[in-house]
Amino acid sequence: MPTTCALCRRTVPVERLDDPGAVQTHHLRPERRETSPTVELCRPCHDQIHALFTNAELRESFDTADALRTADRLADYLDWIRGTDTLRVATRTSDHVRRRRD
Repeated sequence: MPTTCALCRRTVPVERLDDPGAVQTHHLRPERRETSPTVELCRPCHDQIHALFTNAELRESFDTADALRTADRLADYLDWIRGTDTLRVATRTSDHVRRRRD
């Protein structure tokens, strides 16, 4: 059965699911994995979320798929990713996240 990414809402076809990392489980409240609700995301969306947001931001302000979908930081990315079928995207951690991790 195909899987739909909870963020970009692209469908990952069954034939692409042979790649074990094509669809990944995202904990909506990182660092609280035991009690955190989860959503299934395509690999590019999962990577992009963690490149743009700190775990604290995710836990405090972006702990639902709806909140992530409406985040200004993801708007351009979501517009782009919805027009492609790629499941591998090079991501770079944003300066915003790097500064807050230090």
